Amino acid sequence: MRALGHRPFRMYFFGQGVSILGSWIQQVALAWLVYRLTGSAALLGLASFAALAPILVVGPLAGAWIDRHDRRRLLMQVQVLLFIQASVLAALTWYELIGPTLIILMSLSLGVLNAFDTPLRQSLIPAMVGGRDDLPNALALNAMLFNLGRFVGPPVAGLMLGFMSEAACFVLNAFSYLALLWGVAAMRVAANAKSSGSVGHVFKEGVRYAFDTWPIRTLLVVLALLNFTASAYAVLLPVFAKEVFHGDARTLGLLWGAAGCGAFVATLMLATRTSVRGSLNVAISCVVLSAFALVVFPLTAQLAIALPALAVLGFGISGANVGINTVMQTIAPDRLRGRVVSFFSSIRFGLDAVGGLIAGSIAALAGAPATLLGESAILLALCVWLLLRAGHLRQSVKWAPT
Repeated sequence: MRALGHRPFRMYFFGQGVSILGSWIQQVALAWLVYRLTGSAALLGLASFAALAPILVVGPLAGAWIDRHDRRRLLMQVQVLLFIQASVLAALTWYELIGPTLIILMSLSLGVLNAFDTPLRQSLIPAMVGGRDDLPNALALNAMLFNLGRFVGPPVAGLMLGFMSEAACFVLNAFSYLALLWGVAAMRVAANAKSSGSVGHVFKEGVRYAFDTWPIRTLLVVLALLNFTASAYAVLLPVFAKEVFHGDARTLGLLWGAAGCGAFVATLMLATRTSVRGSLNVAISCVVLSAFALVVFPLTAQLAIALPALAVLGFGISGANVGINTVMQTIAPDRLRGRVVSFFSSIRFGLDAVGGLIAGSIAALAGAPATLLGESAILLALCVWLLLRAGHLRQSVKWAPT
C-alpha cells in the first residue's frame, strides 16, 4: 500500500473506487434492461461490443490528443461528460423513452468517452506518485480496485434492481463520477510535458516509438494475442454453466467468482513487486499459466476441477495485463505516456471485444469446449515465442531509456 503514502494518489484511489463501483452497477443494470426489454441475447452481445469497440478505433488517436493537453484538466472534463452521459441514460430510462437503438447509441457514446478516460487515468498515475519508484505498486493497486469492484458491484446492482429501477442505478453511477472529479480537482501534481503539432503528427510519433522500441513492440504483440484468445472464456461462461456443468445462474456465479478471485490475487501479488523487471517476470509467467489453464478448463466436466482452473486463468490474464502495463508505463518517456497507455488500452479492451465476438460465432458451430481448445493452441504457440525472447526482453527492459 506504499503508493497510498502519496496524497494525490490517495485522493485519486478513493475517488476511483467509488467511480468503479458505480460503473459496475451501471453495467449490470444496463444488461438487465436490455434483456428485460428485448429478451435478445444477441442484443446483449451487441451492446457490450458497442461499449468496448470504440476504444480499439478511437483509443490510439485519443492518446495523441491526451499528450497535447494537460492530463489532469482533461480528465476532469471527461468526468463531467461521463456524468452527463449517465444522467441522460437515467432520464431516458425513467421516462420509458429508451429502446434498442438508443441503448446501442448510449453504449457507443460511453465507449468513446472511455477511450479517453482509461488512458487519461492511467497516464496520470506516475505524476500522482512522484515518479517511477512507486509506479508498479500504484498500477497494481489501481487494477486491484477494478477487480474489487467486480466482486462488489454486481451483487449491489442485483440488490438495487430488486427494489429499485434501472434508472436509479444509472443515477448512482452518474454521481459516482463526481467522486473522482472531486479527487482530481483537489490534488496538486506537476503539469505534464505537452507534445506540439497536429493530432496526426503526434499520433505518428507515438506509432514510430512503439514500433521502433523493441520491448514495447514485443509486449503489444503478447498483449494482443493474450486478450484475443484467453479473454474469450468470459463470453462462453454461460454456455459452460448450462451445457457442460448442467447448472443454473448460481453455477455461472461460481465460475465468474473463481476467475475474479484469481484476478484479485494477481493484483495483490503485483503490488509487492518493487522493480520493472519483477513486473516483467510476473507477466511472462502469467502468460504461460493462462495457456495451461485454458487447456484444462474446457477439457473437464467436473466443477471441482473447473473452478481452480478458472481461478488460475483469471490470475494469469490479470497478472499479465497489469504486468505489461507496468513495464510499458515505466520505460515510456513522460511526453509519450498518453499514447503508450492508449495503445495498451485499445489493444487490451478492443481485442477482448473482437475475440469475444469471434469466439461466440465459432462456438455456435463447433461448441464452447472446442473453441477454447483452439484458442489455447494459439496461446501455447505464443508462450513458446515469448519464452524464446524472454532473456532478451529482460535485458532490453533493464537498459531501456526512461
